Amino acid sequence: MKRMLNGAVRGALAAAVLATTVSLAAVFPAAAQVKKPQDVRIVFVTHGQANDNYWTVVKNGMKAASDALGVKVDYRAPETFDVVKMGQMIEAATASHPDGLVVSIPDATALQGPVEAAKAAGIPVVVIDSGEDQVKPWGLDLFVGGGSEYQNGLKSGEILGKAGVKEAVCVNHEVGNVSQDQRCQGLTDGLAKTGGKTEVVAVTLDPTDATRRIEGFMASHPNVDGMMLLGTTLAGPILQMLDERGLSGKLKIGAYDISPEVLDAISNDKMLFTIDSQQYLMGYLPVVLLAGKAMYKTLPTEPVRTGPSIITKAEAGAVKQLADEGIR
Repeated sequence: MKRMLNGAVRGALAAAVLATTVSLAAVFPAAAQVKKPQDVRIVFVTHGQANDNYWTVVKNGMKAASDALGVKVDYRAPETFDVVKMGQMIEAATASHPDGLVVSIPDATALQGPVEAAKAAGIPVVVIDSGEDQVKPWGLDLFVGGGSEYQNGLKSGEILGKAGVKEAVCVNHEVGNVSQDQRCQGLTDGLAKTGGKTEVVAVTLDPTDATRRIEGFMASHPNVDGMMLLGTTLAGPILQMLDERGLSGKLKIGAYDISPEVLDAISNDKMLFTIDSQQYLMGYLPVVLLAGKAMYKTLPTEPVRTGPSIITKAEAGAVKQLADEGIR
Protein backbone atom coordinates (compact mmCIF):
# COMPACT_ATOMS: atom_id res chain seq x y z
CA MET A 1 0.00 0.00 0.00
CA LYS A 2 2.82 2.34 0.87
CA ARG A 3 4.50 1.66 -2.42
CA MET A 4 1.26 2.28 -4.26
CA LEU A 5 0.78 5.56 -2.45
CA ASN A 6 4.36 6.51 -3.04
CA GLY A 7 4.04 5.85 -6.73
CA ALA A 8 0.74 7.68 -6.97
CA VAL A 9 2.03 10.75 -5.22
CA ARG A 10 5.23 10.82 -7.16
CA GLY A 11 3.27 10.37 -10.35
CA ALA A 12 0.97 13.24 -9.47
CA LEU A 13 3.90 15.47 -8.67
CA ALA A 14 5.60 14.48 -11.87
CA ALA A 15 2.49 15.21 -13.89
CA ALA A 16 2.08 18.61 -12.28
CA VAL A 17 5.61 19.91 -12.38
CA LEU A 18 6.49 18.34 -15.71
CA ALA A 19 3.62 20.15 -17.38
CA THR A 20 5.95 22.93 -18.42
CA THR A 21 8.42 20.55 -19.97
CA VAL A 22 5.75 18.51 -21.71
CA SER A 23 4.01 21.57 -23.10
CA LEU A 24 7.33 22.90 -24.35
CA ALA A 25 8.00 19.61 -26.06
CA ALA A 26 4.65 19.93 -27.80
CA VAL A 27 5.22 23.56 -28.81
CA PHE A 28 8.79 23.38 -30.00
CA PRO A 29 9.90 21.20 -32.92
CA ALA A 30 12.36 18.43 -32.15
CA ALA A 31 15.11 20.47 -33.78
CA ALA A 32 14.62 23.10 -31.03
CA GLN A 33 15.86 20.63 -28.43
CA VAL A 34 19.38 21.83 -27.71
CA LYS A 35 20.24 18.76 -25.66
CA LYS A 36 18.72 15.34 -25.18
CA PRO A 37 17.72 14.41 -21.59
CA GLN A 38 20.39 11.71 -21.30
CA ASP A 39 23.06 14.34 -22.02
CA VAL A 40 21.89 16.72 -19.27
CA ARG A 41 23.77 16.72 -15.93
CA ILE A 42 22.77 18.81 -12.91
CA VAL A 43 24.82 19.13 -9.70
CA PHE A 44 23.45 19.98 -6.23
CA VAL A 45 25.79 21.39 -3.56
CA THR A 46 24.05 22.15 -0.26
CA HIS A 47 24.94 22.65 3.38
CA GLY A 48 22.73 19.73 4.43
CA GLN A 49 24.38 17.68 7.14
CA ALA A 50 24.54 13.93 6.62
CA ASN A 51 22.22 13.15 9.54
CA ASP A 52 19.67 15.89 8.82
CA ASN A 53 16.30 14.38 7.83
CA TYR A 54 15.30 17.57 6.02
CA TRP A 55 17.91 17.11 3.31
CA THR A 56 17.07 13.44 2.83
CA VAL A 57 13.66 14.57 1.57
CA VAL A 58 15.31 17.10 -0.77
CA LYS A 59 17.45 14.29 -2.20
CA ASN A 60 14.35 12.10 -2.61
CA GLY A 61 12.74 14.82 -4.73
CA MET A 62 15.89 15.28 -6.78
CA LYS A 63 16.14 11.54 -7.47
CA ALA A 64 12.45 11.28 -8.44
CA ALA A 65 12.83 14.09 -10.99
CA SER A 66 15.99 12.52 -12.36
CA ASP A 67 14.22 9.19 -12.83
CA ALA A 68 11.17 10.84 -14.42
CA LEU A 69 13.15 12.89 -16.92
CA GLY A 70 16.10 10.60 -17.55
CA VAL A 71 18.68 13.29 -16.73
CA LYS A 72 21.79 12.82 -14.59
CA VAL A 73 22.03 14.38 -11.12
CA ASP A 74 24.81 14.56 -8.56
CA TYR A 75 24.32 15.58 -4.91
CA ARG A 76 27.19 16.82 -2.75
CA ALA A 77 27.27 18.22 0.81
CA PRO A 78 29.74 18.30 3.72
CA GLU A 79 29.20 15.68 6.41
CA THR A 80 28.83 18.47 9.00
CA PHE A 81 28.01 22.18 8.68
CA ASP A 82 31.15 23.51 6.97
CA VAL A 83 30.81 26.42 4.54
CA VAL A 84 34.52 26.35 3.66
CA LYS A 85 34.24 22.77 2.45
CA MET A 86 30.96 23.61 0.76
CA GLY A 87 32.70 26.39 -1.19
CA GLN A 88 35.35 23.91 -2.30
CA MET A 89 32.61 21.54 -3.46
CA ILE A 90 31.02 24.32 -5.52
CA GLU A 91 34.39 25.06 -7.13
CA ALA A 92 34.81 21.36 -7.99
CA ALA A 93 31.29 21.24 -9.42
CA THR A 94 31.99 24.31 -11.55
CA ALA A 95 35.16 22.73 -12.90
CA SER A 96 33.09 19.75 -14.09
CA HIS A 97 30.92 22.08 -16.26
CA PRO A 98 27.42 20.81 -15.43
CA ASP A 99 24.32 22.01 -17.30
CA GLY A 100 22.99 23.49 -14.07
CA LEU A 101 24.11 24.06 -10.50
CA VAL A 102 21.73 24.00 -7.51
CA VAL A 103 23.04 25.52 -4.27
CA SER A 104 21.90 26.64 -0.86
CA ILE A 105 23.57 29.77 0.53
CA PRO A 106 23.66 29.61 4.34
CA ASP A 107 26.60 32.04 4.56
CA ALA A 108 26.78 34.71 1.85
CA THR A 109 30.23 35.97 2.84
CA ALA A 110 31.83 32.53 2.65
CA LEU A 111 30.12 31.39 -0.56
CA GLN A 112 29.95 34.52 -2.72
CA GLY A 113 33.22 33.82 -4.53
CA PRO A 114 32.53 30.19 -5.52
CA VAL A 115 28.89 30.84 -6.48
CA GLU A 116 29.65 33.92 -8.58
CA ALA A 117 32.52 32.04 -10.26
CA ALA A 118 30.07 29.31 -11.29
CA LYS A 119 27.76 31.90 -12.83
CA ALA A 120 30.69 33.64 -14.54
CA ALA A 121 31.60 30.27 -16.08
CA GLY A 122 28.23 30.28 -17.84
CA ILE A 123 26.52 27.74 -15.60
CA PRO A 124 22.85 28.43 -14.72
CA VAL A 125 22.58 28.65 -10.91
CA VAL A 126 19.37 27.92 -8.98
CA VAL A 127 19.28 28.69 -5.24
CA ILE A 128 17.18 26.52 -2.92
CA ASP A 129 16.24 26.71 0.77
CA SER A 130 18.41 29.65 1.84
CA GLY A 131 19.99 32.55 -0.02
CA GLU A 132 17.07 34.19 -1.82
CA ASP A 133 18.46 37.63 -1.00
CA GLN A 134 21.61 36.85 -3.00
CA VAL A 135 19.87 35.83 -6.25
CA LYS A 136 19.44 39.28 -7.83
CA PRO A 137 22.58 41.02 -6.48
CA TRP A 138 24.78 38.15 -7.62
CA GLY A 139 23.05 37.77 -11.01
CA LEU A 140 21.88 34.21 -10.32
CA ASP A 141 19.04 32.59 -12.21
CA LEU A 142 16.25 31.58 -9.83
CA PHE A 143 15.18 30.88 -6.25
CA VAL A 144 13.11 27.80 -5.40
CA GLY A 145 11.99 27.55 -1.79
CA GLY A 146 9.67 28.56 0.99
CA GLY A 147 8.91 32.05 2.17
CA SER A 148 11.19 34.46 3.97
CA GLU A 149 12.81 32.84 6.99
CA TYR A 150 12.21 35.98 9.04
CA GLN A 151 8.52 36.06 8.11
CA ASN A 152 8.21 32.35 8.97
CA GLY A 153 9.82 33.06 12.34
CA LEU A 154 7.48 36.00 12.86
CA LYS A 155 4.49 33.74 12.21
CA SER A 156 5.79 31.15 14.68
CA GLY A 157 6.08 33.83 17.37
CA GLU A 158 2.55 35.04 16.69
CA ILE A 159 1.18 31.48 16.97
CA LEU A 160 3.00 30.81 20.24
CA GLY A 161 1.97 34.21 21.59
CA LYS A 162 -1.67 33.49 20.76
CA ALA A 163 -1.29 30.20 22.66
CA GLY A 164 -0.22 32.14 25.75
CA VAL A 165 3.57 31.71 25.63
CA LYS A 166 5.52 34.46 27.40
CA GLU A 167 9.05 33.06 27.47
CA ALA A 168 10.28 30.91 24.59
CA VAL A 169 13.53 29.22 23.67
CA CYS A 170 14.73 29.00 20.06
CA VAL A 171 16.79 25.80 19.62
CA ASN A 172 19.41 26.51 16.93
CA HIS A 173 21.20 23.38 15.69
CA GLU A 174 23.15 25.18 12.95
CA VAL A 175 24.90 28.21 14.40
CA GLY A 176 26.41 30.29 11.58
CA ASN A 177 23.55 29.62 9.17
CA VAL A 178 22.00 33.04 8.58
CA SER A 179 18.60 31.49 7.84
CA GLN A 180 18.44 30.00 11.31
CA ASP A 181 19.36 33.35 12.88
CA GLN A 182 16.54 34.98 10.88
CA ARG A 183 14.07 32.37 12.13
CA CYS A 184 15.01 33.08 15.76
CA GLN A 185 14.85 36.84 15.21
CA GLY A 186 11.40 36.51 13.64
CA LEU A 187 10.28 34.39 16.60
CA THR A 188 11.51 37.08 18.97
CA ASP A 189 9.67 39.85 17.13
CA GLY A 190 6.48 37.82 16.69
CA LEU A 191 6.31 36.86 20.35
CA ALA A 192 7.03 40.44 21.41
CA LYS A 193 3.67 41.47 19.92
CA THR A 194 1.95 39.74 22.85
CA GLY A 195 4.54 40.73 25.45
CA GLY A 196 6.71 37.61 25.24
CA LYS A 197 10.46 37.21 24.95
CA THR A 198 12.88 34.68 23.43
CA GLU A 199 16.31 33.28 24.17
CA VAL A 200 18.45 31.20 21.80
CA VAL A 201 20.11 27.94 22.78
CA ALA A 202 22.86 26.70 20.43
CA VAL A 203 23.08 22.91 20.06
CA THR A 204 24.57 20.37 17.68
CA LEU A 205 22.81 17.51 15.91
CA ASP A 206 24.28 15.10 18.47
CA PRO A 207 21.14 14.05 20.43
CA THR A 208 23.03 13.54 23.70
CA ASP A 209 24.71 16.93 23.49
CA ALA A 210 21.51 18.70 22.42
CA THR A 211 19.29 17.27 25.14
CA ARG A 212 21.95 17.95 27.80
CA ARG A 213 22.18 21.61 26.79
CA ILE A 214 18.43 22.09 26.65
CA GLU A 215 17.92 20.35 29.98
CA GLY A 216 20.52 22.65 31.53
CA PHE A 217 18.85 25.71 30.04
CA MET A 218 15.42 24.63 31.30
CA ALA A 219 16.82 24.11 34.80
CA SER A 220 18.19 27.66 34.92
CA HIS A 221 15.13 29.22 33.24
CA PRO A 222 12.12 27.73 35.07
CA ASN A 223 9.67 30.20 33.52
CA VAL A 224 10.20 29.01 29.94
CA ASP A 225 6.82 27.96 28.55
CA GLY A 226 7.46 27.78 24.79
CA MET A 227 9.97 26.21 22.39
CA MET A 228 10.76 26.38 18.66
CA LEU A 229 12.83 23.63 17.03
CA LEU A 230 14.49 24.78 13.80
CA GLY A 231 14.40 21.30 12.27
CA THR A 232 13.08 17.80 12.90
CA THR A 233 16.21 15.74 13.50
CA LEU A 234 16.33 16.49 17.23
CA ALA A 235 12.57 16.44 17.81
CA GLY A 236 12.39 12.81 18.98
CA PRO A 237 15.23 12.98 21.55
CA ILE A 238 14.12 16.37 22.87
CA LEU A 239 10.47 15.32 23.26
CA GLN A 240 11.59 12.15 25.03
CA MET A 241 13.79 14.13 27.42
CA LEU A 242 10.94 16.54 28.18
CA ASP A 243 8.60 13.61 28.84
CA GLU A 244 11.09 11.94 31.19
CA ARG A 245 11.60 15.19 33.13
CA GLY A 246 7.87 15.86 33.34
CA LEU A 247 8.25 19.06 31.32
CA SER A 248 6.34 18.31 28.12
CA GLY A 249 2.95 19.41 29.46
CA LYS A 250 4.42 22.73 30.53
CA LEU A 251 5.63 23.78 27.08
CA LYS A 252 3.91 24.93 23.89
CA ILE A 253 6.21 23.62 21.13
CA GLY A 254 6.50 24.44 17.43
CA ALA A 255 8.96 23.26 14.78
CA TYR A 256 10.15 23.67 11.22
CA ASP A 257 9.73 20.88 8.67
CA ILE A 258 8.04 17.50 8.87
CA SER A 259 8.98 14.08 10.17
CA PRO A 260 6.94 11.14 11.47
CA GLU A 261 7.97 12.04 15.05
CA VAL A 262 6.82 15.64 14.67
CA LEU A 263 3.50 14.69 13.10
CA ASP A 264 2.84 12.11 15.82
CA ALA A 265 3.64 14.72 18.47
CA ILE A 266 1.21 17.19 16.89
CA SER A 267 -1.51 14.52 16.69
CA ASN A 268 -0.90 13.64 20.37
CA ASP A 269 -1.00 17.29 21.54
CA LYS A 270 2.71 17.31 22.45
CA MET A 271 3.40 19.95 19.80
CA LEU A 272 1.24 22.75 18.43
CA PHE A 273 2.40 23.04 14.82
CA THR A 274 5.21 22.79 12.32
CA ILE A 275 6.15 25.08 9.45
CA ASP A 276 6.58 23.07 6.26
CA SER A 277 8.53 24.48 3.30
CA GLN A 278 7.77 21.30 1.28
CA GLN A 279 11.43 20.64 0.58
CA TYR A 280 10.69 17.62 -1.64
CA LEU A 281 9.84 20.22 -4.28
CA MET A 282 13.19 21.98 -3.67
CA GLY A 283 14.81 18.81 -4.95
CA TYR A 284 12.31 18.04 -7.68
CA LEU A 285 11.63 21.39 -9.31
CA PRO A 286 15.23 22.56 -9.93
CA VAL A 287 15.94 19.36 -11.86
CA VAL A 288 12.86 19.89 -14.04
CA LEU A 289 13.55 23.58 -14.57
CA LEU A 290 17.27 23.28 -15.26
CA ALA A 291 16.63 20.36 -17.61
CA GLY A 292 14.22 22.67 -19.45
CA LYS A 293 16.95 25.31 -19.55
CA ALA A 294 19.45 22.86 -21.03
CA MET A 295 16.98 21.34 -23.51
CA TYR A 296 14.88 24.36 -24.53
CA LYS A 297 16.62 27.44 -23.09
CA THR A 298 13.63 28.24 -20.88
CA LEU A 299 13.54 29.17 -17.20
CA PRO A 300 11.04 31.04 -14.98
CA THR A 301 11.91 34.66 -14.24
CA GLU A 302 10.36 34.97 -10.78
CA PRO A 303 10.96 32.98 -7.55
CA VAL A 304 9.16 29.64 -7.32
CA ARG A 305 7.50 29.26 -3.89
CA THR A 306 7.24 25.82 -2.29
CA GLY A 307 5.83 27.05 1.06
CA PRO A 308 5.33 27.74 3.82
CA SER A 309 2.47 25.53 4.95
CA ILE A 310 1.46 25.53 8.62
CA ILE A 311 0.69 21.95 9.74
CA THR A 312 -1.54 21.66 12.84
CA LYS A 313 -3.40 18.76 14.44
CA ALA A 314 -6.12 19.07 11.81
CA GLU A 315 -3.68 18.21 9.01
CA ALA A 316 -1.04 16.09 10.76
CA GLY A 317 -2.69 12.73 10.27
CA ALA A 318 -3.28 13.26 6.57
CA VAL A 319 0.39 13.90 5.78
CA LYS A 320 1.84 11.29 8.17
CA GLN A 321 2.10 8.52 5.60
CA LEU A 322 3.75 10.89 3.12
CA ALA A 323 6.37 11.71 5.74
CA ASP A 324 6.95 8.00 6.27
CA GLU A 325 7.62 7.77 2.53
CA GLY A 326 10.16 10.60 2.60
CA ILE A 327 8.01 12.94 0.49
CA ARG A 328 6.81 15.38 3.21
